[in-house]
Amino acid sequence: QVQLAESGGGLVQAGGSLRLSCAASGSTFSMYAMGWFRQAPGKEREIVGTISWSGGITYYTDSVKGRFTISRDKAKNTVYLQMNSLKPEDTAVYYCAARTTALVAGFGSWGQGTQVTVSS
Repeated sequence: QVQLAESGGGLVQAGGSLRLSCAASGSTFSMYAMGWFRQAPGKEREIVGTISWSGGITYYTDSVKGRFTISRDKAKNTVYLQMNSLKPEDTAVYYCAARTTALVAGFGSWGQGTQVTVSS
């Protein structure tokens, strides 16, 4: 059982920056990877990026590559999403998720989300 809590969302101007945080608690000893997802109203949830927990290897979807950076602090069980050069199309609820074990594929634990709104 892993519990996730996102924070750091808000309202920003286009071109601005935000840093989201996701703190994990519970049975984190076997955590394999963390991911960031987002969902705009009326649209399906999409992946933003992922980071492996042990090695810190990252993946980003093309639409955010070069603008967003995922990092983690293993000692704090926390993953971050640094968002720069924000665009109105980045407006969405952002969720963090955890793949809790290497033995089972998929992200099994999810946070409740934090709203990011980018004005033009």
